[in-house]
Amino acid sequence: MKTLTQRLLAATPLALIAACGSTPPSGSASNGEPMVYASSARSASSIANCLENRLPHVHASRDGNTTELSVGSRSDASYLVTLTPNGNGSVIRVTRGTSASNDPPEEELRFDIARCTV
Repeated sequence: MKTLTQRLLAATPLALIAACGSTPPSGSASNGEPMVYASSARSASSIANCLENRLPHVHASRDGNTTELSVGSRSDASYLVTLTPNGNGSVIRVTRGTSASNDPPEEELRFDIARCTV
């Protein structure tokens, strides 16, 4: 029970950050700054499976231990989600893709990330 409580307390800031919608600063899509950068106690594969079930048009690829999900078209993704395992779970990094599309809307993406990482 103590472990569950610790996980919930650790995940609370992530849920609050990921659930908040925001307008990106101008130029953030081109310079690769993360929209979301957080850690989770869940494994990268668990988060990837959850996001694949919640988001439309998700394409997964692996590079060693890192999993990258492109959301949107394979050649013109709206968002790139990078999941990297760490000692106690995963690090989640989300950046804007090359697409000018906002599909799914950023708020929906943040909500789904929050749901899948807690």
